[in-house]
Amino acid sequence: MSRRIIASVLTGVAIGATLIHWSGPRQRPYDSHFENVLGTSMDVKVLATSPDTAAQATDAVVAEIDREAAILSGYDPASEFSRWFATRDTAVAVSRELFDVLAGFDVWRDRTHGALDPSAETVSRVWKAAATIGHVPTGHDLASAVAAMQRPHWRLDPAARTAVHLDDAPIVLNSFTKSFIVDRAAAAGLAIGGVQGIVVNVGGDLAVRGRWSEPVGITNPTANADNDPALDRIIVRDRAVATSGGYRRGFDIGGVHYSHIVDPRTGWPAGHVLSATVVAPDAADAGALATAFCVLTPNESQELALLVPGAEFLLVLADGSRVESTGWPALRAPATRPAFVSSPFATLLAADQAAWKTDYELTVSLEIAQQPMRANRPYVAVWIEDKDRFPVRTLAVWYLPREGKFLQDLKSWYRNDRLRRQAEGTEILDSVSSATRAPGRYTLTWDGKDNTGKLVKAGTYTVYIEAAREHGTYQIIRQEMDFSGVARKIDLPGNVEIASASLDYHRVGGK
Repeated sequence: MSRRIIASVLTGVAIGATLIHWSGPRQRPYDSHFENVLGTSMDVKVLATSPDTAAQATDAVVAEIDREAAILSGYDPASEFSRWFATRDTAVAVSRELFDVLAGFDVWRDRTHGALDPSAETVSRVWKAAATIGHVPTGHDLASAVAAMQRPHWRLDPAARTAVHLDDAPIVLNSFTKSFIVDRAAAAGLAIGGVQGIVVNVGGDLAVRGRWSEPVGITNPTANADNDPALDRIIVRDRAVATSGGYRRGFDIGGVHYSHIVDPRTGWPAGHVLSATVVAPDAADAGALATAFCVLTPNESQELALLVPGAEFLLVLADGSRVESTGWPALRAPATRPAFVSSPFATLLAADQAAWKTDYELTVSLEIAQQPMRANRPYVAVWIEDKDRFPVRTLAVWYLPREGKFLQDLKSWYRNDRLRRQAEGTEILDSVSSATRAPGRYTLTWDGKDNTGKLVKAGTYTVYIEAAREHGTYQIIRQEMDFSGVARKIDLPGNVEIASASLDYHRVGGK
């Protein structure tokens, strides 16, 4: 059965709605969002001649991802990779997909002089075990893990297309495999008749194919809430984008955060690069480079990028400085002003701007409930109201911009918020390239500003999280909270659409 294609918009005070222009009056973009795809979230945009055509393309994307995962997953004991991994010292005939990925790891292990290794899971397990007992691994444990990683893990025979598994080092085909699958899934969707362009974005790694130019926002690793301004914004056509970084995953030991990206040559997490974004013609190349760049020095990364024609990159270093390839500025989108929404009530909210404690902020964390079957994300609105129930700030809205009747399913936000007038006129926002997120988990921040960008008064406000699913349930969470400079965290009860949520009012940088 074809999945219904929706168009979705995330509206934030510092994220402006970008109107996408497409070629031909009969073509229009359709957007859908899925949770728990390859362990993260997925967005698919299809430029097609009809909703049915877009649905067929999206089905083709999902089917190809499922097919590839059944081959390459290291977490599914029934996958072809897992069955091959269970063998030892035996030449096994493998699929073209598995052979190509194994061969790709050989190439990148050699190109990076060991900085990219499929057995990095070996040392990751050492760090996970150490984190559970609260101290960094011993030198002996790290040395043993490094020695295990430096052995050959397989031997390939291209003529016979066989692979011999050689050792017992843990192997997970990460690094570039997600990008490899994303590109093949995009090709499957583009092959559907009537599809002119497609964007497949799985957890921040995306492929843009066909007659489509996609704006892509690069997530700031030091301000990575879903409504934070992008660090940079580029335009991509017939290219792939991948971002790696340890700012969303890792090990916390003794108050120190260690990246989940480890250097296989030393056993230590790589922390000198916060984020690496790569644009390349081939998605697997982009994914491999992005991971390797988090391990290598910037100079080594620049040299490695020269081996891949058309590769461009942006690095964010631990000190906040940026390193760009020479061709990166040519990708950059024209500068735009923050899309603060005008309001006739702005002067009422700005009477005492200094009262809001500017060194404090609110973090809203929420998790979309996982459905028994893969389904689109529900429509969600998150906003702030003052004590008079005036909606001072909308933090995020996911909804159907082309179907106004469905926007009304978010009935509390729709009834109260003047921002809906602006939202109803938008189309599809930029794609976002970032380090991989957990499926269904989102983080939003409120800096005490209203929808016009002006500070509100300190005091008591109500935070609303509203969710509605087409032909499904309607849920709303309300929580009153005082914002007067006293830190507080509140865990909110979940429901059938929002599994969990929390409000954390804290000093900026002091979460």
